[in-house]
Amino acid sequence: MASSAQVAASVDQTLALLNGQDYVADRRLATAVFLALRLRRPLFLEGEAGVGKTEIAKVLAAGLDRPLVRLQCYEGLDTAAAVYEWNYPRQMIEIRLAEAAGDIERSELSHDIFTTRFLLRRPLLQALSPEQGVPPVLLIDELDRTDEPFEAYLLEVLSDYQVTIPELGTIRAETPPIVVITSNRTREIHDAIKRRCLYHWVDYPDAARELEIVRRKCPHVAESLAREVVGFTQRLRTLDLFKSPGIAETLDWAEALVALDRIALDPQTVADTLGALLKYQDDVGAITPEIAARLVREAQADPLKA
Repeated sequence: MASSAQVAASVDQTLALLNGQDYVADRRLATAVFLALRLRRPLFLEGEAGVGKTEIAKVLAAGLDRPLVRLQCYEGLDTAAAVYEWNYPRQMIEIRLAEAAGDIERSELSHDIFTTRFLLRRPLLQALSPEQGVPPVLLIDELDRTDEPFEAYLLEVLSDYQVTIPELGTIRAETPPIVVITSNRTREIHDAIKRRCLYHWVDYPDAARELEIVRRKCPHVAESLAREVVGFTQRLRTLDLFKSPGIAETLDWAEALVALDRIALDPQTVADTLGALLKYQDDVGAITPEIAARLVREAQADPLKA
């Protein structure tokens, strides 16, 4: 298994790690990842949906040969789903069996059922105390979807890499996991969380980098079509849309065009497949035939210039 020390020997090596997993990163992002690995600090990635934030954690897990533990956040997330809970049905069976045997004191039984044998380990506890002993990559995905009380709970985890279970005490990680936190910025994350992390804004890629991503992720797409797809998408992002297409949408669109046996863009094909790029009806409706035709002409004339 590759260690963080080996990977964090330089920014160039970190860039090579990402590149080796077909993640086309710029140097600023590679520097943020390098520092997170070297300093053992959580990496907080913020940006629009679909720009590759979650993929960073997956790439690190694959590149470092570590397990990936993912905590998908949502409104109402609590410790029972994120950290641990007791296996109550199994505890009740243990109590019934003990009562039937009649040879265990109630106080002793109460102590016995609150042991790790009855503990259901959720993502945070799995990351801090991995069963195989290998510190994983912990992905806390879309933290902005949770409530502020859960953010407050995370402070202990991110500061000391530990959680407290009243019945068992404090469980601290022997070796901290690599922590990646993502946010789509649907709301602001509290400063107390951000202070414990290294921060990086993941932006939309420029045309050259997006083309390289399409080449890596969709190698069966013809070069000329890939250039037109990137050129069109880059220009689409300059329009006043509710939600501009991310990299994920660019890749989906390229795949859709190949499935339709298209070798070049045309206004009718664009109109028929806009649902792969845009996810809101107002945005789809804003791309009139005239706008689509203009963007196609521009993309074909000079694909990598937005």
